[in-house]
Amino acid sequence: MAGKVFFSVTMSLDGFIAPEEHMGDPDAQRWMAQWMELQQWIFPLRFFQENLKLGEGGEEGRDNDIVRETFERTGASVMGKRMFDLGEQAWPEEAPFHTPAFVVTHEKRDPWERPGGTTFHFVNDGIETALDQAREAAGDRDVRIAGGGATILEYVNAGLIDEFTIALSPLLFGSGIRLFEGVDAGRVALEPVRAEPTQRVTHLTYAVRER
Repeated sequence: MAGKVFFSVTMSLDGFIAPEEHMGDPDAQRWMAQWMELQQWIFPLRFFQENLKLGEGGEEGRDNDIVRETFERTGASVMGKRMFDLGEQAWPEEAPFHTPAFVVTHEKRDPWERPGGTTFHFVNDGIETALDQAREAAGDRDVRIAGGGATILEYVNAGLIDEFTIALSPLLFGSGIRLFEGVDAGRVALEPVRAEPTQRVTHLTYAVRER
């Protein structure tokens, strides 16, 4: 039985999942500072620290359980070229996916194998082909659309997302990249699955249905 296709992101209270695009070093520093503030709920967690080989220890609890469950359900990931380009510079040598990852891009490139089980495959003929390859690689586990926002939106508007989770952070950005900017709202209906507050964020999960 094929798994679900889902995404899981952190979003500010006013609807942004990343700061404005940065141009030049000063803006890059500001972008990173804002992004770190948005994601700060995840950094102290035990699973996050262990997965990135940052050492043992860290916090346990419901946030940690949810991050672990998200990782364990994922059999393959799909991402856009922009996310891959940023990650190629930022991820450690042992990239944090530990499963096949499929990059939607126009660039032709041989698969890039990393220690720890992550192999990046570069798909040149669209989001559906990338998803087909990810489904095959994932087997009966789920496929995560890892990002960025434009890639997630493409999959939503194509009717290819089954479920998603937003970690809603008590933070205001004012501007940046909106998750649902340009969504085809006329064809997407949401069914609440779970709303679970913790001390740092509120985890909101929805099933996606066609209208």
